[in-house]
Amino acid sequence: MKDNRRGDDFDSEVIGRVLGGDVNAFESLMEKYGDRVCRIVSNHVPRDYTEEVVHEAFVRAYRSLPGYSAKAPFGYWLSKIAVRCCYDFWRNRRRNREIALTSLTEDHQKWVDAVRSVESQEVFEREAGRKEAGEVLEYALERLSAGDRTVLTMLYLDGIPVKEAADLLGWSVVGVKVRAYRAKRKMRRVVSELLEQKDHEDESR
Repeated sequence: MKDNRRGDDFDSEVIGRVLGGDVNAFESLMEKYGDRVCRIVSNHVPRDYTEEVVHEAFVRAYRSLPGYSAKAPFGYWLSKIAVRCCYDFWRNRRRNREIALTSLTEDHQKWVDAVRSVESQEVFEREAGRKEAGEVLEYALERLSAGDRTVLTMLYLDGIPVKEAADLLGWSVVGVKVRAYRAKRKMRRVVSELLEQKDHEDESR
């Protein structure tokens, strides 16, 4: 069910029923906002984990429902929870995960070779538009902190305005801008290290 078919009055009624003990009524909110939460999550976590993170978002929303103040529409409040779940997914995943260059696919390797061989920024940007570039981007993003990854994804992949991203993340506008600037520098460093590592491997063969 699309989340625009029923308005805030419907949400308030259902929330009241849930808080009054009708646990099953929460399913109506899940049906109404399922597509919205799924879109958010699918843009931020691997496909294989989307269902798991969507489920976590609704579980958190249910548990946090007594604290919902209705100052913002329920859908927006739920969106913030979904974003936080994505953030936590990457924070937990990064704690003990290290990706080696050898884990790159053949397409990744081809892209790295292509980038190494280009000299102008214009050519680099053209190469970066290829499918392989997107896969290497994912490789680089996984090496960033959860916060850095989330802010870059929201601003530059999802196209979310800085002010809205700040609200969804619970950060200040200035904080988002500074974090994004630093995260972009880290991304460039990760890609540079990737290229240097590939160079060393080629020289040792």
